[in-house]
Amino acid sequence: MKYNIRGQRMEVTDALREYVEKKLSRLERYFEAPPQSDVNVTLSVTKGHQAIEVTIPLPGALLRAEEKRDDMYASIDFVVDKLERQIRKHKTKINRNFREAGSARALFKEDFGNGNGVTTLTRDEEDDLELVRTKRFNLKPMDVEEAILQMNLVGHNFYVFANTDTKEVSVVYRRNDGKYGLIEAAE
Repeated sequence: MKYNIRGQRMEVTDALREYVEKKLSRLERYFEAPPQSDVNVTLSVTKGHQAIEVTIPLPGALLRAEEKRDDMYASIDFVVDKLERQIRKHKTKINRNFREAGSARALFKEDFGNGNGVTTLTRDEEDDLELVRTKRFNLKPMDVEEAILQMNLVGHNFYVFANTDTKEVSVVYRRNDGKYGLIEAAE
């Protein structure tokens, strides 16, 4: 894998660069052949938090993880753990959906190199896709500003509403930077 490592509001030292490459190279053991795509890594410091964002484009999939901690090295460790979980989940999904040879299944190794030659997924990793709750409610027609106010009143990070401007169902959400976003259905 080729690494594009850059810093936002910080300088990327040689020690940090080596640590990122060493930790991310652990992911290569999950693939039959190392991906030829560029791995994009952004290191940043925001409000005292050390953040890392990693994006790995793969054929038919996009692995992306982000982590913020007080220590950059801890952020790197946690983001690699997140990416490993994503790969295992993706592998499980592929194995469930594609049983024929020559499919996307050939992208990942059967044995992840954990020493005993057996690949096991814990029950927790498979249950992460389990639907545990369904809510139904009437959508009140409102504009975007009122939806943001309602979202803040209920204390959630998102709010579903009937948009009076578009006459469609829309979602407002709070972004990590504290600002707001709007999701609308494409026509």
